[in-house]
Amino acid sequence: MATSAIDNQAFPFGTVLTAMVTPFNDEGEVDYELAAKLAIKLVDDGCDGLVVTGTTGETSTLSDEENIEMFRTVVKAVGDRAAVLAGSTTNDTRHSIKLSLAAKEAGVDGVLLTTPYYNKPSQAGVIAHVKTIAEAVELPIMLYDIPGRTGIALAPETIIELAKIPQVIALKDAKADYQSTTTVLANTNLHVYSGDDGLTLPLMAAGAVGVVSVTAHVAAAKYRTLVNAMHAGDLATARTTHFELDAIQRGIMGHIQGAVAAKYGLHWQGVLPNTVVRLPLVAPSDAELDAIRADLREGGWDL
Repeated sequence: MATSAIDNQAFPFGTVLTAMVTPFNDEGEVDYELAAKLAIKLVDDGCDGLVVTGTTGETSTLSDEENIEMFRTVVKAVGDRAAVLAGSTTNDTRHSIKLSLAAKEAGVDGVLLTTPYYNKPSQAGVIAHVKTIAEAVELPIMLYDIPGRTGIALAPETIIELAKIPQVIALKDAKADYQSTTTVLANTNLHVYSGDDGLTLPLMAAGAVGVVSVTAHVAAAKYRTLVNAMHAGDLATARTTHFELDAIQRGIMGHIQGAVAAKYGLHWQGVLPNTVVRLPLVAPSDAELDAIRADLREGGWDL
């Protein structure tokens, strides 16, 4: 079992979270029994939080019923040992409220609130979206700033304004804009999490509390070591672990969509029996698989 999580009630969402894949059977239906087993494994390996049916969980191709059953499944499996965040928000405010209320009923600890995608609202529209959901759902919220997927970035001034909402307690920062993150950290009390696996160390150096990771599917123990070391002020250990993670991160995040690569990594580790994803995601090409394997071998895997 991995080094224990930080024993600190100051971090209600935990400090090492995996954005969990949704396992499917060979026919492409959700395998809830396997989802429970995966959740338990990730917590055993060092995670003290899980994001369920976020981007990596292929939420956009799950029905509401499948999302809700995934929330119930993971809460039942590990809800007494780790925080469970629901990927229950979309670019539709009313739908986000409906699904988030169902997630609340399922027992989740909070929701991951994505910036509305495709319809690309103004910053004022984003603020109204978040406020409306927060007031209706009354659960702790982690904002998710990922302009590469949504088409719009959260301005630091917007995040600072949203941080005044009592339910908004955290930010998953996947913007790769260090200056913006610095401004947020300097002007809010938000718990900031690296949403880019490779930026965990530098963001924590500025005051972030941890990571919401895809690569942690296959390397949770190393992220636990890195995050614990940063909290302890042990930069040498954190830096060594950061370098140890480099090739693995490149393998999982550097070639294809993270949900696909994570399922292949878990399959190669013997955790998942297959690598099934739903369209429009597809299996990697042979060249992409070769590149992934090369990186993972560099990271110490026997493939």
